[in-house]
Amino acid sequence: QLRLVESGGGLVQAGGSLRLSCAAPGSIFSINAMGWYRQAPGKQRELVAVITRGGSTNYVDSVKGRFTISRDNAKNTVYLQMNSLQPEDTAAYYCHADSFSTSISGTTRYWGQGTQVTVSS
Repeated sequence: QLRLVESGGGLVQAGGSLRLSCAAPGSIFSINAMGWYRQAPGKQRELVAVITRGGSTNYVDSVKGRFTISRDNAKNTVYLQMNSLQPEDTAAYYCHADSFSTSISGTTRYWGQGTQVTVSS
């Protein structure tokens, strides 16, 4: 199973910033939506932000105005700029890429391995 490669997590104080990156290998074609989920200990995985190939974006309410998702289609890479981080943003962050295949007439979702973001108060 192909995996996306994530980077950029770490430990930051409240109010600080981090930028996550996620690159899909060149063998994944026809990528439509890309996005980020997060999962905190004891909680369900939640969608943080998603961006279409055309650049339309959507965010969970709790990060609006603080996080910005962007992508570089030429590099098959999606980014998540996180500003004004709060302790409640602490979680493992997972990126995904949705690839449409005509051979199966459907979409396959690929995932990154996850990167930990820890925000101290």
